[in-house]
Amino acid sequence: MRTDSSPGSLPAREHLPAAGAGTPVLDVVIPVYNEEKDLRPCVLRLHDHLTRTFPYGFRITVADNASTDATPHVAARLAAELPRVVSRRLEQKGRGRALRTVWSASDAPVLAYMDVDLSTDLNALLPLVAPLISGHSDLAIGSRLARSSRVVRGAKREFISRSYNLILRGSLQARFSDAQCGFKAIRRDVAQVLLPLVEDTGWFFDTEMLVLAERAGCRIHEVPVDWVDDPDSTVHIVRTATEDLKGVWRVGKALATGSLPLDRLARPFGDDPRDRELTGVPQGLARQLVGFCVVGALSTLFYLLLYSGFRLFAGAQLANALALLVSAVANTAANRRLTFGVRGRGGAVRHQAQGLVVFGIGLVLTSGSLAALNAATADPDHSTELAVLIAANLAATVLRFLLFRAWVFPDTVPSPPATAGPRRHPDVHRTRGDETVRLQPVSPADGEPGNGR
Repeated sequence: MRTDSSPGSLPAREHLPAAGAGTPVLDVVIPVYNEEKDLRPCVLRLHDHLTRTFPYGFRITVADNASTDATPHVAARLAAELPRVVSRRLEQKGRGRALRTVWSASDAPVLAYMDVDLSTDLNALLPLVAPLISGHSDLAIGSRLARSSRVVRGAKREFISRSYNLILRGSLQARFSDAQCGFKAIRRDVAQVLLPLVEDTGWFFDTEMLVLAERAGCRIHEVPVDWVDDPDSTVHIVRTATEDLKGVWRVGKALATGSLPLDRLARPFGDDPRDRELTGVPQGLARQLVGFCVVGALSTLFYLLLYSGFRLFAGAQLANALALLVSAVANTAANRRLTFGVRGRGGAVRHQAQGLVVFGIGLVLTSGSLAALNAATADPDHSTELAVLIAANLAATVLRFLLFRAWVFPDTVPSPPATAGPRRHPDVHRTRGDETVRLQPVSPADGEPGNGR
């Protein structure tokens, strides 16, 4: 794999080079806790499947996190019998802790994990890791909620799973369909950058990893799976759901406050096809127009609601000024983050000050329109006032977009001469706002349990 990106930045997507004989390309981790009955048949079945169907070298790692039964002895016997099986023992519980420890120490370029019950049909394993090997995607997950998935499980777990994923979509704007399926894979170079940001060490670990990866711009591949529920599962549903909801709140709060430095996880310049110069099309114009229109529509609705509320106790001019001021602050903040992709707190005060100048121009347009209406009609209807304000706001919106793009949030990347190929830039970190801080990958020493729960 190419590793020329700086520490803390996401690597360029490239196809993995052909590995030599015996070199593991895939490391499949099976985290276990008191699974002395299911561990051996699981490992034997997985080992046989990979031996017959997987065209690359592989390793199966049993990650025993503080089992109190005979699980570590079963794992040790399997490692002694099968050359491609290894066993790791952790003295603290936590599926996330087990995955973090093994993945951080693994030398395989593709890292995966699956539950010991093997509820997911193993024919989905090669489609799961193929996009990672090819360099097309950064992470891959099995999805039980895809249209073509075939799932056998009870109504209770189906309801809980769908409800949980709806919560993720509504609260964290997650776009992946199934966060809880115990069938996932990630490229090692991506894991080295993301794992230091993931705090959870239990069942919420992989959900947090997926949310952060998606926010950092990683591509997540989804594979429809055939999945049969394990009736003997030891997962405590209520306790797990409670911990997951706490994790959703913690991650949502961190994302809202900007305390996670995801904007600093930039890919090398030129890796993204959107970095290329397109003749006659300014960079990012289409996306910015869509984002600006969505924010503008919501801001206009917010403004009209505020104006109607202020109009109950204030005159038309004062109500317009107050409503426009409040909505302008919200509009600038939303466009800063969603339309122009500026994250972090750096420059926020300056952007709001410039936004207030733009607000002043909008105030002149809308107040002038109201003054003209009042001059033409002594006592205009409220609906007429709203119609005039909407028309004035449309004109102010066009001017606002032009000022935002050219003055408040100008593109910080210098425009090179128009060429057909990718543009080169000496700095791979095209970040706005906070100063770039390089994050060092974390690789715990052998036997170190990691940190967290």
